[in-house]
Amino acid sequence: MRTLEQALTHLADDARPMIQLLAADGSLARSIAYRHIVGAAAVLAGVLREHPVRDRSLRPADDPTDPAQLHVGVVMGNSPEFVVADLAALGAGAAEIPVPLAFNADQAASMLQDVDICLVDEEGRAQLAAWGREDVLPQAAALEVVDIDRLAAQQATAAPLFRDGAGPQDRICKVIHTSGTTSRPKGVCIRGGGLDALISSLRGAMPEHAYRRYLSLVPFSLLIEQVTGIYLVICDGGTVVLLPPEAPLVGTSSFAPRAVLPYTRAARPTALVATPALAEAMVDRAGSALAGGRSLVEELFGGPDAPLVCCGGAPVDPLTLEKLDGHGVPVYEGYGLSENSSVVSWNTPGARRVGTVGRPLAHVQVRTAHDGELLVRSTSLFAGYKGGDDPSGCQVDADGWLHTGDLAEIEDGFIRIKGRKKSVIITSAGRNVAPEWVEAQYRSVPAVRAVAVVGDGMPALHGLFLIDPEADAEDVRGQLEAVARARLSRVEQVEVLHLLSADEDLHSEFFTVTGRPRRSVIQKAVTSGRLA
Repeated sequence: MRTLEQALTHLADDARPMIQLLAADGSLARSIAYRHIVGAAAVLAGVLREHPVRDRSLRPADDPTDPAQLHVGVVMGNSPEFVVADLAALGAGAAEIPVPLAFNADQAASMLQDVDICLVDEEGRAQLAAWGREDVLPQAAALEVVDIDRLAAQQATAAPLFRDGAGPQDRICKVIHTSGTTSRPKGVCIRGGGLDALISSLRGAMPEHAYRRYLSLVPFSLLIEQVTGIYLVICDGGTVVLLPPEAPLVGTSSFAPRAVLPYTRAARPTALVATPALAEAMVDRAGSALAGGRSLVEELFGGPDAPLVCCGGAPVDPLTLEKLDGHGVPVYEGYGLSENSSVVSWNTPGARRVGTVGRPLAHVQVRTAHDGELLVRSTSLFAGYKGGDDPSGCQVDADGWLHTGDLAEIEDGFIRIKGRKKSVIITSAGRNVAPEWVEAQYRSVPAVRAVAVVGDGMPALHGLFLIDPEADAEDVRGQLEAVARARLSRVEQVEVLHLLSADEDLHSEFFTVTGRPRRSVIQKAVTSGRLA
């Protein structure tokens, strides 16, 4: 983490705002300077360095973590306290384990089962109580509520945040949950040197000072948001703008993409990471912008210039991107996975091809296997899975190539993702369908909040559509059928449409924290007749 360490050391006494929090009406609620955040993190890092480590002598032999290393759970929302906890864990040389608040108790317990101490903010403390502390935390684990003002008041006597330097490059700095669809997420072990390689590569690929004002819209528990919303901002000496606590984060709610749009205007960001659903919501605002005599850029971002909008997680309909381009809002698609410390490739202002996820970053090599699977080799590859090798996870072969499980084509260096190998649907008629592409087409219907296509071994494709509660279901059905006729082959068209009014419980049951469909859960609901 040398790149980040150097930036933080330079900014340790800086009075410029590192974090700004928005109020519910979009006004500025609070501003916190670099020196306040870095000082609080330095004090907390000192506390972590002195904290005892549990006996891990019985851990699996192929577990890549150091048995003598402190394991720190972080259960927090997108708050200033998360940033302090994250930097403190890095500075103390601990293995940080961030847990999404949207997890259920079993998922949280699977990630926290080995922690020595758990750091929480007020939202995290409430969620921990809802899960049942005794059910998700080890009995011996300590609990610490992070109070920035109390910590910062002690900074005069604290050692530097990175007192012992950046530490070994192969040290595990984070254990990140996978975005898989099972109830027990895998813990991906991220190396400090790997994360540093990724940050350096991204800085070289992205426009200079693009992250001087970043609006955080997705959970900090995701590694990509830690990288873009904290580390790249710090490297640019910028400010991260946080949503008010009551605003839903994109990916955690089917209502979030439209609910956050007032804040994209209020924050006036220079950069943000979006999701396909947020891109669709942006297109939907074009009509109201034109009716009000404003450009879409002004409608969405409160000024004449569009920020750097990066997007990933699932395919975006190229027509959506073309519409946004026409309104002066280019969206730059990328691709990544936790096993590569997040980003593998990204379209950039200087090298962009719509319909692809860009070219690989400078430290990354890619190729396709004989069956079309995308293989990745880089200096930011993970060290393995917490608890040892997992046959259901990504494997690294003897030549150092990570087998991603994604099907891809590469042309002129640009990567086009065609779908997941494991997600390919083989109907009872023997027809193969890549559901991700099909879902991207249906997602273009404005009332659709989330969509999943299933049908493995079934005579017809079924689609689960969570739609706007205020929309007319039959009208939406007609729009979906029109999209199918215009854009999809007969094999790809969903024959049985299940339209449900969107709500938070359904979204969390059928989709992961990152918005990916839980296909096995959905198919079971279909075959049981629950969605009939």
